[in-house]
Amino acid sequence: MKLALVLPGGVDRSGERGVIPAFLALIERLARQHEVHVFALHQEAQAAQWELAGAHIHNIGERWTRLRAIAAITAEHRRAPFDLIQAIFSGSCSLVAVVAAKCLRLPSLVHIAGGELVALHEIGYGGRRKWKGRLREALVLRSTEVVTAASMPIIDSLRALELDPVRVPLGVDLNKWPPLTPRRRSAERARLVHVASLNRVKDQPTLLRAMALLAKEGVDFQLNIVGVDTLQGELQTLARELGLQRQVRFLGFKTQRELRPIMEAADLLVMSSLHEAGPLVLLEAAVAGVPTVGTAVGHIAEWSPLAALAVPVGDWEELAETIRRVLDDEELRLQLATRAQRKALLEDADCTARMFESLYQRLHGAHVALFAGRSL
Repeated sequence: MKLALVLPGGVDRSGERGVIPAFLALIERLARQHEVHVFALHQEAQAAQWELAGAHIHNIGERWTRLRAIAAITAEHRRAPFDLIQAIFSGSCSLVAVVAAKCLRLPSLVHIAGGELVALHEIGYGGRRKWKGRLREALVLRSTEVVTAASMPIIDSLRALELDPVRVPLGVDLNKWPPLTPRRRSAERARLVHVASLNRVKDQPTLLRAMALLAKEGVDFQLNIVGVDTLQGELQTLARELGLQRQVRFLGFKTQRELRPIMEAADLLVMSSLHEAGPLVLLEAAVAGVPTVGTAVGHIAEWSPLAALAVPVGDWEELAETIRRVLDDEELRLQLATRAQRKALLEDADCTARMFESLYQRLHGAHVALFAGRSL
């Protein structure tokens, strides 16, 4: 089949920086069997094309992005027809994919991968904050043939909108991120890791306040925070105000190769997000043998309490207490790690590709049968 994937980005030509590993893993696997064209809306400011992971990347760039993306898909379809169009992330991506599919009489799929279904007014985040966004999502999600999402909380949100979604986790590429058996702690000082962009949705102030409580209680720990800083040093200032200079290190962005030894050295992944469709890093941590404690969003809520431990969003006291409980109970920590790894290995990148391909085949078959019937 010839496939069109519409993404916001995550497919930088370097293959290392400005990429989303789960996207690359899916694209690479699809490209082994299909002709894959990726239409990236905002990877670079200027329109450009390049090859990556066996696929052809069409970067749309700034200004009139959605209209030019639809035009680019249409032009490529005229060169050789697509069989279907998929958006990963809703919002602008799904609007482009569904409109293009309707114009070209093709089936479409939309994968919910972000905050399309939430309205976090206090931080200006979410696709349902304004009536235009709510209307757009309602129209798009009811116009596409299949809606998918990675975790059960998102599936439940879609069902609440009277949709019939399919759960498709975005799994880890085990060839590039191999499994490592969960290990006992090797040092008295607990080694914690947090991997996420520093932004309002990830709610790192809650995490830092939890760390301050742990420090006050005499817990000996080191927290490595990995991620691009979008808040211009705001969190570093908060860490200093909380007296966490010795315990917390801000490491900035790391490539997957740079992140791996940091993850392997960790005893626990800690997350504090207000919202997650995943997070993908929980799966990466699980494959590397590291369990997770975090707020009750996405996979963290889905896996709790057997394969992760979840606390209420924004509750730094409960987050601190749960982290301390896991650090004080090595058998519990290892049980969480073992169960989490088992889940992540069952739903790896190969599984993701197979699940999407099964949906593609179903939609393509129904589409061919429909048009065959109309021609009789």
